[in-house]
Order: sequence, then structure tokens, then C-alpha cells
Amino acid sequence: MLLSLSIKNYALIESLEIDFSNQFSVITGETGAGKSILLGALGLVLGNRADLTSLKDKEQKCVIEAEFLLSNYNLQAFFAENDLDYEDKTIIRREILPLGKSRAFVNDSPVNLQELQKLGGFLLDIHSQNQTRELTEEAYQLEILDAVASNQNTIANYQAVLAQFKAKQRELKKLIVEKETLEKEHEYHSFLLTELLNANLADGEQEVLEQELEQLSNVEFIKENFERILAIANEEQVGVLVNLKEIKLALQKNSPFAGSYAVLFERLNSSLIELEDIFEECNQNNENILVNPERLEFVNTKLQAIYNLQKKHQVDSIAELLTIQNELDNKVMKVDDLEFEIKKKQVELQEVTKQIDDLAATISKNRINAVPKLVDKIKHILSQLGMAEANFEFQIKNTANYFSNGKDEASLLFSANKGTDLGLLKKVASGGEMSRIMLAVKAILANYSKLPTIIFDEIDTGVSGEIAIKMGEIMKEMSKTMQVFAITHLPQIAAKGNLHYKVIKRSQGETTISELLLLTSEERIQQIAEMLSGKDVSESALQHAKALLN
Repeated sequence: MLLSLSIKNYALIESLEIDFSNQFSVITGETGAGKSILLGALGLVLGNRADLTSLKDKEQKCVIEAEFLLSNYNLQAFFAENDLDYEDKTIIRREILPLGKSRAFVNDSPVNLQELQKLGGFLLDIHSQNQTRELTEEAYQLEILDAVASNQNTIANYQAVLAQFKAKQRELKKLIVEKETLEKEHEYHSFLLTELLNANLADGEQEVLEQELEQLSNVEFIKENFERILAIANEEQVGVLVNLKEIKLALQKNSPFAGSYAVLFERLNSSLIELEDIFEECNQNNENILVNPERLEFVNTKLQAIYNLQKKHQVDSIAELLTIQNELDNKVMKVDDLEFEIKKKQVELQEVTKQIDDLAATISKNRINAVPKLVDKIKHILSQLGMAEANFEFQIKNTANYFSNGKDEASLLFSANKGTDLGLLKKVASGGEMSRIMLAVKAILANYSKLPTIIFDEIDTGVSGEIAIKMGEIMKEMSKTMQVFAITHLPQIAAKGNLHYKVIKRSQGETTISELLLLTSEERIQQIAEMLSGKDVSESALQHAKALLN
């Protein structure tokens, strides 16, 4: 609800501060007095673009403030999402600086125009004849139906499941693309993996094989050296072991005579035992060394295979080859794993699809059931507005597509006269008919949803007499559940207002200014009388004005 409006230095308005009520308010004034200026100021509050032409005094900034009561609109979540301070009484301020820069604030917190436009959509609906085109839009037609059908909660659930549905679709698509990519490389990866597996690699094997190759390649040389060692050690006369045993025997004989001799004996004895063990192992190695061309060929072949694999994969060790082997194994196995994941995701998608289809079916059923009720309500109101023969038909077509509000496409057909064929509303309805239909729709919606404050800007163009009275009554009835303003030239509608504001334009020095005044009871009579008969108010016009107000 709009509580107050303050305008400084905007167009023809030097300074204006005015409070509003939650009742039906009418605004009247001569053409050119400044009614459009008020709407322009409110438009800036709603996030419309501004320029320097908006400034009355080009040396001073323009400031427009509007205070709204938000307690009935459940906007706390919107404020939290946009990092704004929520207050039941919220002030929106728009400033236009002399240099052309524009700033916007919500409760003194800076906001961008996109955020302001979103917020404005919850607060104020400025409706003129030009805005009636939204009635021809499919989305708005479905919105009307959904309000009457009480589809709001079902659509909210549908949208939540729709988000899951789209997420599952994205996940499934990603898995399929990944699988297709891997499948293209699967044959090559399988070949590389088989090649590595056939090599039967073991970490540390390369070093062992390289040592064995050296040994097998030098068998004769090694054996020759071992035999020489054994010959030197065991020669009967001058062999190393024979001479050391004689030395041992001599030290043994001296050991009783001094402790140091005994120590020497023990040391030599230990060394002799170690030497005997060494020569024994030399003898065993010599006996075990055999010329084995088959083994040599095997080791050489195995090593060559390892070297080839290392060169192919550009690595230097078996450990790195084993790492590559594991990676290839994972890639090859992942194709099978992905197939499993895809099937799992398809099942999940099927489950979500059933949920969303069920919700969409409920939405569609509710819409179809709501059509007769909505059509009857529109026809009832239009009959009061001089369109008793008007007829409507909603065509609802279920599609395979998932829209944000269900799976339906809708067409609103209209006929203004009995016996004429129904046609698309946007093609067969005149401007005046569209205005009345929109008023009827807004009146109906006022009973089903929390509409923002609505301003009807000369929606009564082209009507008069009893029709105008009925339009005024309808707007007044709407004001029981929402705040309603009507900018009008018709006395019949002006008389229905609970409050009457007049826009006047007057000269002040060398400039012209516009003002908005709240009329008293006597001033209202005079104003409505002027609207009936012009500036020269007759007694009959005054009496007629009083009659309209009663």
C-alpha cells in the first residue's frame, strides 16, 4: 500500500508532499495539469530510466520518495535475497543529480534499477489503456486462471520439482557425453592396457633384470675369476688358507705366554672363519653359474619390452608404467561404471518426470475446472459495463513441453456480440472493450490474490453515463481488498471515490507549477459540478454533483 509521496524538483512540481489512504481515491484535473507527471514520478520510484529533462531546476537534484506499507505482501524473503533491510514501512527514494547521474535507495540502502524494478512489481500496478495488451498474452491469461483455480501452491511445488527435473536432465546429459567421449577412446585405451598387462610388470623388477642381464652376459668371465680365487685359496703348498692355518697354529702356541698373544690368536681365528665362509660362498657361486642362453634371451627380451613401453609412454620407471596401467584400467572400467550411472540417473529422471507430470496434470485439471467459474464472473461484470452479449472461451492445450507454470498452452477467445464467431481476444476486441475486460479481470483477481496497489489511468476512456457509474462501483468494490486509485475525467467515477485529489497547474512568477490537492466535501461538489458543466457551474450541475456523491 502506498502511504505517502514526496516529490521535489520534478518536471512542473517544485515540491509536493501528500499522504494516501487505503480507500478508493480518485484524481482529477484538466488536461495538461500534471496527472501524467505524477505517474512519471511514480514510474521513477518503480525503476524507470531517468534523464535531465525530469529536473525542473537544472541546478538542483530531483528527489522522489514513496513510503509503502509492506506487511501484507510477504516480501521478507525478497529483501533477504537482495541483502536489503526489511521494514513494514519501507521508503523508496530516487535521486536524479544535475550531472545526470541517477541513484536509488530502499530504506537508505543503495539498489540497482533491476532490483528496484523487481520490488516495484510487487508494490504498484499502473494500468492504462496501453497496458491492456498484457491481457492478450498467454502467460497472463494462465495467471488469471491459476488465481481462480487456486493453483499457487501446486505451481510452487511444480516449480520445485521442475528444478530437480532440469538438474537430473543436465546430469544425465553430462554422463552420456562423458560416456560417448570415453567410448571413442575405449578401443585405444583397451589396447594400451592389454599391452601393459601382457608385460606382467612388477615394481623394482627392472633393476633386478638389468643386474641379471649383466651376470648372464659375463658368465665365463665371472666363472674364470671365481676359479682363480678358489685356486689361490686352496693350493696345497702356498694356498692362502693353508698359510693362514699355519700362522694360526703358531699364534696358538704363543698365546699362553701373554694376554696380547691370546688376543692376536682370537682375532686371526675370527678372520680365518670369515675367510673360509667367503671362499665357500665363492665355491657355491662358481658351481651355480651356468651358461643359460634361453634365460639370457628371456631377460633381454623382457627388458627390451620394458624399455619400449617406457619410451612409448615417455616415462623412466616401471612404477610410472604401473601408474599409467591403473589409469587406463580406470578409464576402461569407467565406461561400464558410466553405463550403470546412466541407467541409475535415467530411473531417477523417470521418477521426477512422473512427479512433475502428475503436478502438471493437477494444474491443468484445476484450470479446466476454473474456466466456467471465471467466464461467468467476467460475463457478469461485463454485463454491468454494457457488454451483456460478450462471450468467452478458454482453449487449454496440453503439450509435451515443461513451462515454468505447467505444460499447458492457452488461448482466450472472445466475441462481443451474440451470433458472431469467437476469435482470439487480441484480434477481435477493441480498445474500449479491452479496457472493460481488463477492469473485470482485475476486479476478479482482487478477490483471489494479493494484488499490489493499482492505479487506473483513464481506463474509462470511451464510456459515460451508467457504464461509468458501474465502473466506479467496481473500482470501489475492489478497494475493499486493495488500494485503488483512478485518474479520470468522468464525474460519475470521481463521485465514487472515498477521497478526491485534484491536480492543478498555476503560474508562479516566471514559471508554471503543478500541485496535488486533497479536496474537502464542498470542494468535491464544486469539482464534480465543473466536470459536468464546465467552468460556468449551474445550479443543476451542483445538484447533479450532490446526487452523484450521495
